[in-house]
Amino acid sequence: MGELNDDQLVSAFKALGHPTRLEILGWLKDGDSFPPQDRPAEEAGVCLKHIQARAEVSQSTASQFMATLQRADLVICTRIGQFSHYRRNEQTIAELSKAIGSGV
Repeated sequence: MGELNDDQLVSAFKALGHPTRLEILGWLKDGDSFPPQDRPAEEAGVCLKHIQARAEVSQSTASQFMATLQRADLVICTRIGQFSHYRRNEQTIAELSKAIGSGV
C-alpha cells in the first residue's frame, strides 16, 4: 500500500478520535480478550455481537463505530453467514505508526 496520503491520515485520526473506537481497536489486537468463537479471531476476526457486548453499546452504535473504523481502513470486515467479523488491518496501522514516527 505504501505511505498514507493526507486524506487517509485525516480519516484514521478522526476514527481514532472517539475513545470507544480507540478502545475497540486495542481490544482487537488481542482476539483472546473476547469469548471463544467457531473460528479463531486471527482468522476471521471478532463477531460484532462480542464487540457490542464488550463496549456496552447498542448494536446500531457498534455497527456505526465499526463502519467508521472500516472506512478509515483500520479494520477489515469478513461476513460469515449473517454475522460481521472484524479484525485489525495491521498494514494500515503500521503505516499510520510510521507516519506518526516520522512527524507526519
